Amino acid sequence: MFRLQGSKTLAVDLTGDAVKAKNGSMVAYDGRMTFKKMTGGGEGLRGMVTRRLTGEQMAVMEVTGQGTCYFADRASEISLVSLHGDKLYVEASNLLCTDAGLRTGTTFTGMRGSAAGNGLFTTTVEGTGQAAIMSDGSAVALRVSAQYPLFVDPGAYIAHQGSLQQHFQSGVNFRTLIGEGSGESFQIQFEGEGLVYVQPSERNTIGGNV
Repeated sequence: MFRLQGSKTLAVDLTGDAVKAKNGSMVAYDGRMTFKKMTGGGEGLRGMVTRRLTGEQMAVMEVTGQGTCYFADRASEISLVSLHGDKLYVEASNLLCTDAGLRTGTTFTGMRGSAAGNGLFTTTVEGTGQAAIMSDGSAVALRVSAQYPLFVDPGAYIAHQGSLQQHFQSGVNFRTLIGEGSGESFQIQFEGEGLVYVQPSERNTIGGNV
């Protein structure tokens, strides 16, 4: 069972089962635990090759045991996501921990402008169970409906789930609207039904300053 100890530490109660977590994110545990580093995010050779091609780097460890294990990473805020046979799309750097039964993979999500020719790849988590995602500041889950599409700065995007389609638009974003942009800029448009998780901070993306 996943539970939060404060907002920046994840506690996972294990009863002989296992979880997959970001390598090096364990900060404490009680009981008996074993730790095993997994190659390519736990997907074997195929997963490792896919991640090298896509740039989605995940160093993952499997934790098995009896007791409670605590995870954290650079004092990031943590949010819990429950999956019920559906799929979560999440940036690799924002994924902290998943139930061992959840399947992880990598998928191509679109192009950041035909001129730049940059492809976007993201990590997928699929099945039934829990996942813990991280953010720089408290994450916000924004609902998307058929009537109300959502526009997101790529630097603030963390993850999304549900029946959503995403489109990348170049040439305008929130900073260029107020005259602080430079170079080619992008935003992501989400349409359909689902949730999009965003953080109140922006990372640098391949598109430059966004």
